[in-house]
Amino acid sequence: MFERSSFLSGDIGRLVLRLSLGILILLHGIAKVLHPQAIDFIAGRLAASGLPTFLVHGVYVGEILAPLMLLFGLFTRLAGLLVAINMLFAIFLMHRHQLFALTENGGWQLELQGLYLMCGIAVALLGSGRFALVRD
Repeated sequence: MFERSSFLSGDIGRLVLRLSLGILILLHGIAKVLHPQAIDFIAGRLAASGLPTFLVHGVYVGEILAPLMLLFGLFTRLAGLLVAINMLFAIFLMHRHQLFALTENGGWQLELQGLYLMCGIAVALLGSGRFALVRD
């Protein structure tokens, strides 16, 4: 009985992780769809960093497609990896000056970005669990 309970709690934990990461990242993607000037801004940051501007389309992959994959449990490990890659780009392009900075309350200035990055890595390592359309 205990074995089954802990097995189920692991699957529920994976589901909670997938859903929370998927919903929170998807909201960022929806905001970018509703405000296309954000995509133009990101394209400008890519160009200023010497990267090709076509990479801006990765925002839609990392903030819309990957979160939907997480929510439905489709290719979950890949989705977690895509979120993590998206966050690495976000940190590099927008937040690298904050990497070693603290808030006035002593927290890391990149807490949210760091949490999204680590949760994406955790999902990539853990997989979907039982409650997914396609288990991995």
